[in-house]
Amino acid sequence: MSDTVYTRSGVRLRKHSETEGNLNWLFLPGGPGIGSESLVELADCLDVPGSIWLVDLPGDGSNRQAPGAPADPFSCWPHAVVEAAQALPNVVFAGHSTGGMYLLATPELEEHIVGMVLLDTAPDASWHPRFVEMTMAHPLPEVTAATLIYEADRRDENIAAIAVASTEWNFAPAGLARGRDLLSRMPYNSAAVDWSEDNFDHVYAARWWPRTIPTLVIAGGDDRIVWQGGWDAERFRTPNVAYVTVEGGGHFPWIENPSAVRDTFGKFGRSVLAFVQA
Repeated sequence: MSDTVYTRSGVRLRKHSETEGNLNWLFLPGGPGIGSESLVELADCLDVPGSIWLVDLPGDGSNRQAPGAPADPFSCWPHAVVEAAQALPNVVFAGHSTGGMYLLATPELEEHIVGMVLLDTAPDASWHPRFVEMTMAHPLPEVTAATLIYEADRRDENIAAIAVASTEWNFAPAGLARGRDLLSRMPYNSAAVDWSEDNFDHVYAARWWPRTIPTLVIAGGDDRIVWQGGWDAERFRTPNVAYVTVEGGGHFPWIENPSAVRDTFGKFGRSVLAFVQA
């Protein structure tokens, strides 16, 4: 199989690495609009059985004019994640931030995966007003200035400036330098941001919850972007789910504490293998 796979609607899967094992780990980025390049450092730090793939929906990040994509690439969002899961066997689907929300908004996914990881994400849109409150309590003048420029000229370069200016919201102090570097070299796609803002971010609620497959909910202990309190509801505390808080981690906790993230994924990978082999 090629190291790059496109589904019928233009979802792009790029193989990052491969080790012994028959699992396929699919990593869907947050944002949206930032692209799976934002997960390279995460993939680099992991030691999991099988292959790691970086996934981009059509029209997201750098996946523009994907073969097979409809004229309006967002018309297949977010349910095109099912196509990604169908493209490979023994899929463990991991979604970061909004990416995890897209997974939970797609109940058809359950029958096509053997494990799921939710990184710094939430079960419904109640995280968003809390995020707004945080930005008001901890204003960043550079973000305000960059936002004004973007609103007057909605180019991708200008939305990139907003992302870089928001570094202090996304990363704990120990990760600021690496975090700023990460955000400064990402591909940004304002059309994807607009689609999610208009159609998803404020109305999202999980449409399914895994009943049997191993599931990992992991988040940085200092994540200021996505509030984690929504997971306290009893319906999410099922026996197949592990909850892990990464000490010192921000919204991209593998930047501040890669060893903890690596260890957590390693343990989870073993539980998925046991599930598959049972």
